[in-house]
Amino acid sequence: MALTEDNKQRRPTRAPFSNHVWPILKTALLTLGSIAVTLIGLVFITFVIGRVMPIDPVLAIVGERASQATYDEVYFQLGLDKPVIVQFLYYLWDVVHLDFGISLLNARPVSEDIARVFPATLELATLGIFFGVVLGIPLGVLAAVHKGSWIDQIARVVALVGYSMPIFWLGLMGLLVFYGILGWVGGPGRVGIFYIDVVPSVTGLILVDTALAGNWDAFKNAFSHIILPASLLGYFSLAYISRMTRSFMLEQLSAEYITTARVKGMSEWNVVWKHAFKNIRVQLITVIALSYANLLEGSVLTEIIFSWPGIGSYITTALLSADMNAVLGGTVVVGLIFILLNIFSDLLYRVFDPRAK
Repeated sequence: MALTEDNKQRRPTRAPFSNHVWPILKTALLTLGSIAVTLIGLVFITFVIGRVMPIDPVLAIVGERASQATYDEVYFQLGLDKPVIVQFLYYLWDVVHLDFGISLLNARPVSEDIARVFPATLELATLGIFFGVVLGIPLGVLAAVHKGSWIDQIARVVALVGYSMPIFWLGLMGLLVFYGILGWVGGPGRVGIFYIDVVPSVTGLILVDTALAGNWDAFKNAFSHIILPASLLGYFSLAYISRMTRSFMLEQLSAEYITTARVKGMSEWNVVWKHAFKNIRVQLITVIALSYANLLEGSVLTEIIFSWPGIGSYITTALLSADMNAVLGGTVVVGLIFILLNIFSDLLYRVFDPRAK
């Protein structure tokens, strides 16, 4: 049957393909632009720090007893005779190519050193955030559901202690009690002295490498060494996550839709987990991402106390030795981690919250 003119006019028309593609492309371009601006700002800050530090990079390389000719040669090789803006552009170009210069401590490229030590921090922080999430979220939910009860009081005390206690003191007490007195865990370092270089380094993650090698004795030894520092970091992330979870849940449990669900006879389990908790997932994504980033960045004291060969102890050693290439390289990597975690959080927003699409 032929369509009349009226039917043709009423027939819905599809929106042009560009109307669907352009918003996505615009969002992608804005995201990439913000990432680029943030990275340039981060590199600029590290560049300025390297210039304002009261350390002569030439003397750090050639030593104080070097001749003036040697000093001048290295001075020109480093490009310090060029204008500051040109030096910054050279530095930016090197950073984009992951070239952070040569370490003064071992004469190796800083990028290789960071690639070697970063897996240790990644493994420690990942296990710590796992403990914090698995224990902190249920604790925060229970504290909100049983507001004012003994469960709530315990959760608040746990969070308060986690915020108040210095991490170095807890680390030392943990080593004294669980390693020195009870002998339940391994001591400082990633593995015992008899297991050093026993398994090949494939991923740099000691637990993964020992499991891949099938050396379960080395796996148990490595786990006994990582469990205490990871639990310590996990406790601090647990304090923050449980506190924020409790706050978010209290806000949701006081909402009208929760009252309506209870009046309709819905079980408390469904009210809490399928309704209230579902609406705080997006907020928790930000909390967990920030906690994870803080563990990756702020595990310096933990790594020093437990002799953990991660990026925190690497940067600290480099700073004490005036190895600014290593310090600035590690700083850029830590800042890049924050940026990547923020991007990952934005992607998760679009998964859990349809309104963000």
